[in-house]
Amino acid sequence: MANIDGEFRIEEFDMASFQRASGVLLHPSALPGLYGIGTLGAEALAFIDWLEMADQSYWQICPLVPTGFGDSPYQGLSAFAGNPNLIDLDYLVEQNLLTREDLSHLASLPASHVDYGSLIPAKTKVLFLAWERFASGKFSTGGENGISMLEFDEFCGSSAHWLDEFCLFMVLKNRHSGKCWDEWEECFRLKEQDALNHESEEKKEDIRFHAFLQYLFHRQWERIKKYANSRGIRIIGDLPIFVAFDSSDCWAHPELFQLDDEQRPILVAGVPPDFFCATGQLWGNPIYRWERMAMDGYAWWLSVIQNKMSQYDVLRIDHFRGFVGCWAVPFGESTAVNGNWIPAPGEVFFTRVREVMGDLPIIAEDLGIITDDVLALLKKCGYPGMKVLQFAFDPSEENGHHPHNYDEHCVVYTGTHDNDTSAGWFEKATPSVKTKAAEYLSIPSDSSGETAALAMIRAAMASVAQLAITPLQDILHLGGNARFNTPGTLGGNWIWRATTDSLDKRTARQLRQLTKTYGRSGKRITLGNPDN
Repeated sequence: MANIDGEFRIEEFDMASFQRASGVLLHPSALPGLYGIGTLGAEALAFIDWLEMADQSYWQICPLVPTGFGDSPYQGLSAFAGNPNLIDLDYLVEQNLLTREDLSHLASLPASHVDYGSLIPAKTKVLFLAWERFASGKFSTGGENGISMLEFDEFCGSSAHWLDEFCLFMVLKNRHSGKCWDEWEECFRLKEQDALNHESEEKKEDIRFHAFLQYLFHRQWERIKKYANSRGIRIIGDLPIFVAFDSSDCWAHPELFQLDDEQRPILVAGVPPDFFCATGQLWGNPIYRWERMAMDGYAWWLSVIQNKMSQYDVLRIDHFRGFVGCWAVPFGESTAVNGNWIPAPGEVFFTRVREVMGDLPIIAEDLGIITDDVLALLKKCGYPGMKVLQFAFDPSEENGHHPHNYDEHCVVYTGTHDNDTSAGWFEKATPSVKTKAAEYLSIPSDSSGETAALAMIRAAMASVAQLAITPLQDILHLGGNARFNTPGTLGGNWIWRATTDSLDKRTARQLRQLTKTYGRSGKRITLGNPDN
């Protein structure tokens, strides 16, 4: 809202209010199915049906971006592009771009977890075969959901503002055997125009191949979102605050990041020592030049947010506090200990977002070291923050993660993608934490992890929080071997997958009953002032 002289006053934000509801956290890569990874195919549609059967209103996912080193969706190769590993291959068979025989060598990939080292080259080979057939025009479109060269060209045109640089980036990355762009030949690292023009001409078919993958991904995701919405399921998508250094965004727009004259990082992002890691988390993402971004009204950021709001119904902003100040570590440090807080635009930035896009349904991830200025911004924006039950049971102090301390304008999680499963957490908890949790949850201190997980789901559902989100692993009462990510570590992360038989009617009925018992039935989202 503007006052009479046209100046916007962020204090008057009217922000999204979520009707009392619940949902499930599961990244698409963890869906069950063939060919080594969960995809945007039949299993995703079946999961939406399962959510509807369980009377859930939300499906929360991690970022959908193409992953780079470490396979983390929070270290994407682009802030805009989709992960081609999530493309449904059965759809390409239906479109007569692939045959079942083409997929036979993927059948040996494990179903219990994602083996990225084997998956990526095998799937890329198959996708390139589909591209060759598409480019040749020697295929017959399958059904009313068929793809076409005309639609592909239209997609390329409408997405050119990010697609062109991303596709060229991927071609150059392949030219350099997958190396990070700061190890490329100088003419490509520094984006000398003659070299880029020559490469674009020489590799124009490879560039089109990467564009084709993005066309397929976005088309398939659009189908998934439309199907979910038709079943009363809303998608909560995640927006990482930082991009990876090894990304098309950083390579194409180095002026927006704190890089030196050789386009190498000066400062990188992380968090100081915390619950997850005694030496902090050294993420390695480049720090923004916020003052440069302000010169064009944060145009790059607005483009990112608009892109995500076209993909999701609700946006969860990861590391919200980074918009007030972020932990910056000198490039080359081995841990995040020797960092400093540096300021970010905060109120000015979100004022600009509000001016351009109005009220947006946003959840703020306000975990970690939250200072008064972060709390002030959160209050001004009106975004609901997060509560995590696994953080509630430190016996040394009272904290805001106890359900009795909640106000309704928040989202409660039993755990997040960065936590152990609730069963695994309880089984590994110290005796004092376990005693505190057992007392609070009204279970014996020698309870099994399965019993504790169920009690935590009940506590989250029973709380006054408007929205309760539970990782699927907790609903299935799985132990620590089903953990999705351990912050500060490399290897063994992002690989867990559900099994087809785990998404059964019995489990759905149990979740549905909990949802009904605690008044979280009904699939509607209400936008506007929480007081209305």
